[in-house]
Amino acid sequence: MASSSSSKLVIHVCGWTGCPWYQRAAHIASSLSLLYPTRYGSELHESATRDEFREQLASYRSLVPKSEAASQHESSPFVYAGRTPGESTFVGGCDATVEWARGLLRPAARRLESRTVDDGFREDHGFEYDVVVIGGGSGGLACSQECARLGAKVAVVDFVKPSPAGSRWGLGGTCVNVGCIPKKLMHASALAGEAMRDDAAAFGWDVARRDVVDWGALRTSVQNHIKGLNFEYRVALREAGIDYLNRLAAFEDAHALEVRNAKGETSTITAARFVVAVGGRPSALPCEGAEHAVDSDDIFSSKKPPGRTLCVGGGYVALECAGFLAGLGYPVTCMVRSVALRGFDRECVSKITDDAGRRGIAFQTGRVPTKIEKVGDVLRVTDSTGDTAEYDTVLAAVGRRADAEGLRLENVPGASESLDARTGKLKDEQLPGAPHVYAIGDVLEGRPELTPVAIEAGRRLARRLFGGGVDEPVDYDYVPTTVFTPLEFGTVGLTEDQARAECADLEVYVSEFAPLEHALSEARAARADRAFAKLLVDKADGTVLGFHYLGPNAGEVTQGFAVAMRCGATYDDFISTIGIHPTNAEEFCDLTITKASGLSPAKAGC
Repeated sequence: MASSSSSKLVIHVCGWTGCPWYQRAAHIASSLSLLYPTRYGSELHESATRDEFREQLASYRSLVPKSEAASQHESSPFVYAGRTPGESTFVGGCDATVEWARGLLRPAARRLESRTVDDGFREDHGFEYDVVVIGGGSGGLACSQECARLGAKVAVVDFVKPSPAGSRWGLGGTCVNVGCIPKKLMHASALAGEAMRDDAAAFGWDVARRDVVDWGALRTSVQNHIKGLNFEYRVALREAGIDYLNRLAAFEDAHALEVRNAKGETSTITAARFVVAVGGRPSALPCEGAEHAVDSDDIFSSKKPPGRTLCVGGGYVALECAGFLAGLGYPVTCMVRSVALRGFDRECVSKITDDAGRRGIAFQTGRVPTKIEKVGDVLRVTDSTGDTAEYDTVLAAVGRRADAEGLRLENVPGASESLDARTGKLKDEQLPGAPHVYAIGDVLEGRPELTPVAIEAGRRLARRLFGGGVDEPVDYDYVPTTVFTPLEFGTVGLTEDQARAECADLEVYVSEFAPLEHALSEARAARADRAFAKLLVDKADGTVLGFHYLGPNAGEVTQGFAVAMRCGATYDDFISTIGIHPTNAEEFCDLTITKASGLSPAKAGC
């Protein structure tokens, strides 16, 4: 994906005001520029009348290479596209524009463009390393190992600065140590407890009822698993011939890094290329007493059980942590400044928060903490409404900030131009002012903050740098993800609001149903646990624009359908596929109720 405005594909739509075909083509161009602003731009050349448009046709034709199609086209609209005025190509009229735009958006048909810029690399560069990767998280490890496989001499520099609360961890980055892995394990523990409390008796098991987890035993099991992964990563680097430096890095000049160990001792290493993969860290609460709060860097290794917990934030980290803590038996309150899960499908988010409320999670919306006081062993929190309440733990989950500022990029000529002072992120995958410096993962502006995205970006960058010029840009469209709230949420593609803005004729298929594995549980019936399936379909050609699923095993269900989405699957592809019975995923092969029909999406039986 291009990162500068000069590389946008600008779509020019020429026509007259009263022409409905011009208006439709203009809507398509404007929608593309709105939904994909880094990739597409639009310019409308509108004439007041048909005659005025025809008078301008010659000038429009002069802007595209001579072709029979362009020279014979006389109707409104006249559409052409290009990145610069001198390289525009003729698209056609309205129908041709519709088909052309569909081709752009269909992943299987779209060829992503190369962004390779000469970074000055030469085999006889004279530095210690061909490339130094700064950061030992998912993206950095994947990139370094692929570089080494391709014959490069590689070093990984990784040093974890303690969190404000003093938490430390080893190699593997946020995902392994304080993110995806411990989160999923604690989520699994919460699900196991839920199954034991709510389901086991119905399935014939005689188990003693337990209301709260043994936090110490869970913490120990999770941390032991993580330490095993840390060791495996170090072994993998050694076996790949990669030098691992457990040190904090900062640039001395364009090709030299100062590396500092835990004792404060420094040395210098040099490289022809650098990959910045430092990821990010949680943002602190902007209130008095913020030092009394913990964050996701701390919660998984806390020796003290969380007890009564206030989760501050409305993103997926806040809701996931609130979900597994409540599932483990702790009283949880979520304080959300505005809306929960911003950017996700609003109907699905509403179902998630309703479900969380039924599970005992209290939501306080439209509030933020203004003061946290430590009173004995408890934390007294005052919020923006003036209310106060006491908690054992305050968990800050109000966003993350990239960790690039400490790299002293100002010592690399041209590099600091790519640093966004507000977010701490780098704006470009290859820094324009310092093309031998690259960035991948969460430190990069405008990329999904997801481990598999960082891994794929790292591997492809390695092949680009040392794979004989192979350039395989990552396609950031149709990236699937799952939010591991108690009611799990898998999604890929557009939200309903986005689809309605893009698609002139949208069909929304929905189904609400009880998963079979919950059918015998009176507790789940009383709580009204329901799964939800939703497909957003362009009626013009049946293309599925959005996939949303709420229910058990959402990650497993969504992953498979994401492949179909990337291949341009249609509604007919979904319903003509034989479902696997009895599963939750098969619901997507039998969706027939639309919102427009007014019929209830609630389903009974199999």
